[in-house]
Amino acid sequence: MSIIFLFASLFFFMLIGVPIAVSLGLAGSLVIMFFSQDSISSVAVKLFETSEHYTLLAIPFFLLAGSFMTTGGVARRLIDFANACVGHVRGGLAIASVLSCMLFAALSGSSPATVAAVGSIAIAGMVRSGYPIEFGTGIICNAGTLGILIPPSVVMVVYAAATEQSVGRLFMAGVVPGLLLGLILMVTIYIIAIKKNLPAMPRASVGEWFRAAREAMWGLILMVIILGGIYSGAFTPTEAAAVAAFYSFIVAVFIYKDIKLRECPKVILEAGKLSIMLMFIIANAMLFAHVLTTEQIPQQLTAIVAAMELTPWQFLIIVNLVLLVAGAFMEPSAIILILVPILFPIAMHLGIDPIHLGIIMVVNMEIGLLTPPVGLNLFVASAITKLPLVKVIRATMPWLSIMLLFLILITYVPSISLALPDWIGQN
Repeated sequence: MSIIFLFASLFFFMLIGVPIAVSLGLAGSLVIMFFSQDSISSVAVKLFETSEHYTLLAIPFFLLAGSFMTTGGVARRLIDFANACVGHVRGGLAIASVLSCMLFAALSGSSPATVAAVGSIAIAGMVRSGYPIEFGTGIICNAGTLGILIPPSVVMVVYAAATEQSVGRLFMAGVVPGLLLGLILMVTIYIIAIKKNLPAMPRASVGEWFRAAREAMWGLILMVIILGGIYSGAFTPTEAAAVAAFYSFIVAVFIYKDIKLRECPKVILEAGKLSIMLMFIIANAMLFAHVLTTEQIPQQLTAIVAAMELTPWQFLIIVNLVLLVAGAFMEPSAIILILVPILFPIAMHLGIDPIHLGIIMVVNMEIGLLTPPVGLNLFVASAITKLPLVKVIRATMPWLSIMLLFLILITYVPSISLALPDWIGQN
């Protein structure tokens, strides 16, 4: 009875327009009040425990680093570097836009931030060079999802906190899938460019390439600092996030000089707003997950699945379907925290690797960012291009089939996700 009331109240609050974070908190609190043996004070205790979670401390630091990188001219320099590398290929400007999204994803940890930073420059450049605006918008929307797959990723930090897995191992598991998805998008663009005779840019000279690489170098070094620092043992993922935030501040203010010192409080305030919003969602989602656990829902579902004798591949079909539907209506971090307590114990019972499950969930969240009615990337792209939301959705849909095929590949070829972390763990 309590589980029916929990989900019924959650959907009721969402349907009447209550924000998702408040809906999660209210639904969990009502179940505690009417059905649980816990006292109402456990609500405050659980919310306080969330704020003490050391792993989650990485989130505001990564958001601050991304804020400095987004506000400064890092995106423009990365796009110039990408153009110098592949702009001369047929359809090279679009291919360079994908490469730029991959590079910026490794700095920001956020998909909407990647779409906003790269899209505001790259889409306009593609239109000036003769590309249809819908073509450029569809590419950036899809390539921007790499912001949560290529490390550092805020969504991966949330999954690691919810399952007590290694953030560093999750980051490493996202590298190969991220590079593979970027490569698939680039190859697809090249094939379309050949068929439609899309324009190519003049080949960059050696001097121009070195100049672009030198300008982009300070942004690219941040990737080495984060991943190299974690796996060398120099610092933990949370400490890496703090170092990334400080490094981004130095680069944006004193090296690139795109941001004045007097503008820093505004940048910090914007990052703070994002952090508070996300942490509020996480706190309420963790309260919701706590209610699920205390009501023995995961254990009951695990017993049901065991009785059904589902194989791992059958269970993963169900996981993907549930996540694809949820991704169309909710924010990624909330989905992770709501569904992990339900799906994780079943996956462990069936012998599915927890890191592999995490990457599957992240790829599903990527697709959710492109799916109406709540796909964040769609709204960001619409704001950038001034296109109606319906046109942005129409421009994005052809590329969504590639994302779905990629999801199937990641789901049933676990070595794509696990090869790099396993190899590093053995050395």
